[in-house]
Parts: sequence; C-alpha cells; structure tokens
Amino acid sequence: MGKDREGVFHPGKGKPSGANKEEGLGIQPTDADHMDEYNEITEKYTESEDQLSSSVHLRHPNRNTSKGENSFKAKENNSESNKTIQQTITEEGTPVVPEELPGVLSKDLFKDLALYQSSCCISIFLQTHKAGVEVNERNDVISFKNALQKAEAILKERKVATATIQNLLAPGYDLLRDDAFWLQQSPGLAFFIADNYFKYIRMPFASEGYINAEDTFYVTPLIPAMLTNEYFYVLVISKKQCKLFRADAFSIHAVHVENLPDGIASELGDTDVATTFRAGGRGGTGGANFHGMGGGNNNDDKAYLANYFEAADDEIWKQVLHNETAPLLLAGVEYLIPVYKSVSDYNHIWEAALTGNHEHDALSNLHQQSLEIMQPYFQQRVNKTLEIYGNQSATKLTSNVKVDVIPAAYYGKIAQLFVAKGEQIWGRFDEMNNKIIYLDQNDEGAQDLVDNIVVKTLLNGGDVFLLDKEKMPGNSVLAAIFRY
Repeated sequence: MGKDREGVFHPGKGKPSGANKEEGLGIQPTDADHMDEYNEITEKYTESEDQLSSSVHLRHPNRNTSKGENSFKAKENNSESNKTIQQTITEEGTPVVPEELPGVLSKDLFKDLALYQSSCCISIFLQTHKAGVEVNERNDVISFKNALQKAEAILKERKVATATIQNLLAPGYDLLRDDAFWLQQSPGLAFFIADNYFKYIRMPFASEGYINAEDTFYVTPLIPAMLTNEYFYVLVISKKQCKLFRADAFSIHAVHVENLPDGIASELGDTDVATTFRAGGRGGTGGANFHGMGGGNNNDDKAYLANYFEAADDEIWKQVLHNETAPLLLAGVEYLIPVYKSVSDYNHIWEAALTGNHEHDALSNLHQQSLEIMQPYFQQRVNKTLEIYGNQSATKLTSNVKVDVIPAAYYGKIAQLFVAKGEQIWGRFDEMNNKIIYLDQNDEGAQDLVDNIVVKTLLNGGDVFLLDKEKMPGNSVLAAIFRY
C-alpha cells in the first residue's frame, strides 16, 4: 500500500474491494426509533443468537448475479442463442420425448388416458392423410401447427405462464420438423399433452377436429379404437392358390396354413383323379356331387376345382377354423364362389362374397373392400342394442333426456350408452346434491359432461356406442339403457 504526496494511503491494485478495511461484520448502529421492527425481524429469521432460521434460503456466494439479464456485459460474453425451446429444456432437465400409443387401444390403455389428471391436459384430434396432394402440400403439418397455436391461445387466455406453455408445446413444435413422421400417417391423429407428458395415436379412422385444454384428456373419439371381439376371416381363392387372412375393423394380416395344395395344377398333374362325394361333411353347406372327369384336362372343370378346394378347405378347417364361429368372407372370381361353398366344412361362410380377381391385391385394398362387404356384421351389435332400447322405450329402463342420463352415469346405473358424435355438454355435476350445473365452455371449472359420462360408463362395465346424430334415439345427444 502506498501514499500519495499528501500522505494519504491508497489500496493496492487488483485487490478485493474489501481489502485493507477493518475486519468485522459491518454492523451498523441501531436506530432507537426502529427497535421494535428490528426485534420482529430478528425473531422471524433467526432460531438462536448465532443461527439463521432453517426457512431462510441462502444463495451460493459464487452465483452469477447477472445470469439471464440483458446487460451489456452478458451480451459481450455470450453469443446470440439459436437454440430451440426443446434444446433449452434438454439442458435444464429431461426432455419430453413423444410416445406413440397403439392405434387400437386395450381397455387398460384407454383407462390410463381417461383417468389422467393434471392442471393442464391438452387434447388435439386431427384428420390426416396417408397419401395424395394433401401430403405433398404438407396440409397435415399446417393443421397441426394451427392446432398448437390455438392451444397456445387457449392457455394464454387462461393466464397460464408463458414458460409453462412453451415447455408443454415444445415437443409438438419439434415434431413439425420431422418429415418422416408426417409421411407415415393414418386417417386420424390424436395428441395428449400435459406436464412432462406427450403421447399420440395414429388412429385407423378419421375423427372430427378438436382442440381444448381441461384437467383431464378428451377421450370420447377413441371409443371406436378400443379393442373389440368382432373379427372375421377372408379367404382369397383362385385356380392357382388359396390365401387366408384374419381382419377386424382396423387391420388385416395373413394367417399361415401349412400344406395347402398348389392350386388346380396339383389336381391336373394326377391322371387318376378321383372325385369325392360328400353329404354335408362336418357341418358344411352341403356336399359336392361330381362324377367322372368331365372335360378332362380343362382347367375350368368343376370336378377338378372341387377336389382342389376341398383339399385346401380340409387344411384350413383342421389348422384354423375348427373352433371358430367368426364369418368367413370368400374373395374370388364369381364362378369359383359356389364351388368352394359346396365343399367347405365351415358353416359360417358369409352370404355375400367379394367377387373379382383379388389374388394380387395390396393388403390395404383387400381390407378396405372386405370391410364394405362386412359392414352389416359390425352393425349387428349396435342394431341389436338399439332394438332393445326401442322395446323398452316405454319403461323407466331407458331415457334420452340429459337430466336422466348424466346422473345415471355418475351413479353407475348405465348398461348401454348412446352418444352423438362430436357433441359436448359443458358444465359440472354435483354428485352430493344430484345437480347438473350448465356452464359455458370457457367458464372456470367447466367440464365436458359427455366425455365424463362416457368414461364413467366404460369404467363401470357398460358399453358405449358413438352414432351419427340422425341415428340417435329421438335425434338426441345422449340416450341410455339402465341396469335398474
């Protein structure tokens, strides 16, 4: 430490600002006028004479007090950031990775979604496209971007913090840049977003568009995507081969059958082919009654076709269909259909057939055409339930009045529930007082009561059917068959 010409001491350069000062705590004299205030603060923030209260948070002495500030020094020492919101989240914590759920949901998966609760649960449903000009022009990407922006606007209107909104929607905005994702779409797409939660479903059917945020997810449009027991078989027949498939409302896959004959050629290669007389077989539709060789080596000879189809049917019956009651849809050139039916052991062959040459159809095309033929099969259960509703409509076991149906769902009374597609009823249900409180969608605490009673009916073991409005009993929004 040096003196200037006047003998005044100056601290050394490069030393801390507190250097050369008198040691001590720097305690200032107490102002007598503020003694009561000082005593109150001392009592609040200390536990003993020399110990701070455990509730007092101490910052680290080496903390960066300029962190995050828009100061000149901060700008000088840090290059401008081009990071996305998701990258920022990655640095500060575990990033949320989008998770795909199956297109056809088990009851357990549906239950997990339906019962999930958070302060902010965002549900987005979109119609999407598998191919075509809509894919080339990125229409689905644009639709999803618009949906995210609308969700953001809804959250801002509800006074959700900007940082929270950014964290919630960041995985969605990142997904906009994933070109591979948007080239692999189904007819519908559903997103379920919450804190540290981002899941989506490529739905095998189209759904009406929907965007909202509540304290639970909106799940009613997923009802058709739940696993059901309704399936059928498709057998593609030709003179060259037989191919078996199992299908349901959403998918189709090949069923391997060993030792199937190699088409009618296997019959023509044997010059001593014996035809078979069958009188009904094992529950079949009748017996083939062909005698003699007919047209010799003519490929169209029904006797040869019958033998070939009978051999194929025997293997299919033995390996797959012997314990089945599901419909079997035959697909083939029209004149082959009655020949196969005449030799088949299976007595659940669907009356209508898919005619034409389908030997080389893509699976998706075969499935779509098969579903058109099988629509009455899938309508059987709902038609039967509607018939029961009609038969009991004059009793107290049915109703299509909201004030009857909504409370019944909450109290577990509904056996079968009919819901009009795309309909919502906003409000709350007071279970203690058995009272429906109707609200506007944007009112605080408003819930979609339709979605609520769908979930409650399913969790209580009831069935739910989504119908077009014109097919609803009395063109109502809700209708139900009660247990008691």
